[in-house]
Amino acid sequence: MRLLISVMVLTGFIMNLQPAMSQSRPRDLGVEFGVLKPGKWNSITDVAGVSVGHCTLMEGDRVRTGVTAIVPHPGNIFQEKVPAAVFVGNGFGKLAGSTQVEELGNLETPIVLTSTLSVPAAMDGVIFHTLSQKGNEQVRSVNALVGETNDGGLNDIRSRAVRPEHVLAAIQSATDTAVQEGNIGAGTGTRCFGFKGGIGTASRILPPKLGGYTVGVLVQTNFGGVLSISGVPVGQELGRFYLKEQLDYSPDGSCMMVVATDAPLDARNLKRLAQRAMLGLARTGGIASNGSGDYAVAFSTAPGLRIPHRMEQTALAQEVLHNDAVSPLFLAVIEATEEAIINSLFAAETMEANGVRAEELPVEQVLEIMKKYGRLKN
Repeated sequence: MRLLISVMVLTGFIMNLQPAMSQSRPRDLGVEFGVLKPGKWNSITDVAGVSVGHCTLMEGDRVRTGVTAIVPHPGNIFQEKVPAAVFVGNGFGKLAGSTQVEELGNLETPIVLTSTLSVPAAMDGVIFHTLSQKGNEQVRSVNALVGETNDGGLNDIRSRAVRPEHVLAAIQSATDTAVQEGNIGAGTGTRCFGFKGGIGTASRILPPKLGGYTVGVLVQTNFGGVLSISGVPVGQELGRFYLKEQLDYSPDGSCMMVVATDAPLDARNLKRLAQRAMLGLARTGGIASNGSGDYAVAFSTAPGLRIPHRMEQTALAQEVLHNDAVSPLFLAVIEATEEAIINSLFAAETMEANGVRAEELPVEQVLEIMKKYGRLKN
């Protein structure tokens, strides 16, 4: 294992809150993605104010699951909501709370990702977090936004191991520095393109003349298709892809994509930004199969766009980007989503549980393939 884990034992579970990973990311190994530059961490946390926390649950040979929380800003999100939107690429999934985000165009809680059958527990945890915050003593309605992928192969999903306290642990452990990737949090038991999947993240920064805005993406990968890395047909070269003869491999699963930006976008243009995340998924060879729940949530952290819970004036004075200024952000989210997905694969490690074995991506072999196609920088 490439994990050096700080653990605490909680009622029989090993709960990993702050693991340290030493694996190299594809960019570090010479794989190039797109034309825009990443931020300091090449992570969703490059968007100022955004933080991410994980809670990873492992027990014996049966539990391999967890929670990942994305916190839009360090304040009281319910009292200072952020503009947000949701795009459904393929709706075979459970994105709880999405209808209110779509209706009102704002987000009032952290975004939590987890396992399919743990969505109710995750919502309970988010609600508890919100109600317990100072200033929310009179709150009687909370729209928790919780997404999922189905980790029912490696994880004993019917045990519903995730509990509200695990969600609170993920939220409370959130930091605005480098995000751990791979077999962690909501990505602990996931699979992608026939290999071990997980959590991945990446970012892009626009040039100053285009506003200098940052776009960050975090993904929970659990889907399939024909793997492509920076335009190279890696899945075909490895002989492991959907519809290959005599290969028992389903493309079903899901991919949750969370997009953050500091660009001043309203809900309408955030939805357009979320739509482009699907193009990033497509670049990696994902096909949004019938059994896949592919969702993108996008939000803006621009301070001037925060929506106060209490209406003090009947009109909000806000400045948002012109439509013609949004195209560079579209490219940024496509590139960041593509790289985040590949990052999740490079970080993930082989896992075996419940009689199921998910092999990690053979990185050295992949690098040789990239070199063969002239797509390796070093």
